[in-house]
Amino acid sequence: MTTIQSTSAADRTGGRGLTSRHLHFIALGSAIGTGLFYGSAGAIQAAGPSVLLVYLLGGAVVYFVLRALGEMAVHHPVRGSFAEYTRTHLGGAAGFLTGWMFAFEMVIVAMADLTAIGIYMGFWFPDVSRWVWIVVALLIVGAENVASTRVFGELEFWFTIVKVGAVVAMIVADAAVLILGLANAETTGPANLVNEGGFFPNGMSGMAASFILVLFAFGGTEIIGVAGTEAEDPSRAIPKAINTVPARILLFYVLAILVILMINPWHTITGDESPFVQIFTALGVNWAAALLNVIVITAALSAINADIFGAGRVLAGLANQHLAPAAMAKTVRGVPVMTTVILLGVLVIGVVLNALIPESVFALIAALATFATIFVWMMILLAHLASRRRMPPAEAQTLGYRVPLWPLGQYFALAFILFTFGVMAWQPDFRTPLSVGVVFSVACIAMYYATGRNKVAGVNSPLPAAERI
Repeated sequence: MTTIQSTSAADRTGGRGLTSRHLHFIALGSAIGTGLFYGSAGAIQAAGPSVLLVYLLGGAVVYFVLRALGEMAVHHPVRGSFAEYTRTHLGGAAGFLTGWMFAFEMVIVAMADLTAIGIYMGFWFPDVSRWVWIVVALLIVGAENVASTRVFGELEFWFTIVKVGAVVAMIVADAAVLILGLANAETTGPANLVNEGGFFPNGMSGMAASFILVLFAFGGTEIIGVAGTEAEDPSRAIPKAINTVPARILLFYVLAILVILMINPWHTITGDESPFVQIFTALGVNWAAALLNVIVITAALSAINADIFGAGRVLAGLANQHLAPAAMAKTVRGVPVMTTVILLGVLVIGVVLNALIPESVFALIAALATFATIFVWMMILLAHLASRRRMPPAEAQTLGYRVPLWPLGQYFALAFILFTFGVMAWQPDFRTPLSVGVVFSVACIAMYYATGRNKVAGVNSPLPAAERI
C-alpha cells in the first residue's frame, strides 16, 4: 500500500531558491494584476463609487486568510502548503479537494489574464484576432516556467518593480491632474464620488454584485503560502511578506481606484480598455496610455507566470503524497516540469474560448475564478480553526506568528465568503459559474474515492508530512 510521504531531499534542495527579497516582491506583485488593471472596470460599473468599500472589506478578508495561512506555514512549513494543512486538519478528502481546487483556480485565473492580454493588444492592433496574442503569451510563459525556482523569483522581482512603479506613478500623475485641474471631465475631485446617483448609485444590490470581481482581483494572493515554503528562511520571510498586505491593499487598490473615480465619473468607465489606460486616453496623453498598456501586459504575464508556479507546486505536493498522478512529482532543477506542461496544455482551452466567445469570456472566467478562489480561502480558514481547536492552549501561546483578533477575524472572513457564495446564487449571471464550481467539487470528491486515494496509508493522519521543507 502506498503511503503519504514528502518531497525527496534532492527535490527540496533544488526547489529552494527564493530569498526574502523574492518572497516580499512576490507578495507585493500578487496584489497587482488583471483584477486591478482590467477587472476593476466591471466592479466600478456594478457598484459605482461604493466599490471602494468593497475593496476595503475584501482586503480585510484577504488579510485574515493570509494570516491564518502564515500561522500554519510558519508552524509547519511543508511543500503543498494549504492542501497539506487541510489534509492534516480536515481529512484526506478535504486536502485532495483543496489542492485540485487551487489548481483549478490558478488555471482559470491564468485564462482570465490571457484574455486580458488579448484585449490589451487590441489597443494597438484592433483588427487582429484576440486568440493570436494569447497563443504568443502562452509560448512566452511556457518558456519562463521551465526555468529554476530562483529564475522565477528574479523574474517576478523585476516584473513587480515595473508594476509597482507604474501604479505609484499613475497615482502621482492623477493627483497632479486633479490639483492642476487638467482633466477634461466636467467635474473632478471628491464630487465625482457622490454625483451621478450618489455613493451607492446602484443601491446595495449593485455593491453586492461587485463582490465577485473584487474578490477575483485578490485571487492568487495565497501563493505567498506556497512560495514561502520554498524560501530560505520561511519563519522570517512569510511574516514579513504577509504583514505588507494592509498597506498594499490601501495603496494599490483603494487609493488607485479613488483617484480614477475622482478624475473620470464612474459611469464613463466602460471596460473597453483598462481604466488606468482610459485616464491617459481621456487626457490626450497617448504616449502615456501606450506606455501603461505595455505595463498592464507585463502585469498579466507576471500573473500567469505566478499562477502556473503556484498550481505546479501544489499539485507536485499532492503527487508526492500519492493524491495526484505520480508523473506530477517529477522535478528538474526544482521545477515540476510534467505538471507545468500539463497546465500549459489545459490553458489552450483559453485560446479556444477567446476564439469562440471573445465578448463574454472574461466575465465568465472571472466568476469561475472567484468561486475557486473563495472556496480555497474558506478551506484555509476552516483548516486553521481546526488546527487551533486541537492545539493545546500552552502551545498556541508559544506560536511565533499568530493571527490577530482571534477568533473574530476568522469568523468575519468566513461570513463574508459565505455571503459571496449567496450573491453568486442570487445573481442570474453568476449561477452558471457557481454550478460549474459545485460540479467540479463533487467530481473531485468522487475521483478521490473512485481512484482509491482514500486508502493511501496516512491520508487522514492528523500530523503534517514527516519531512519539513
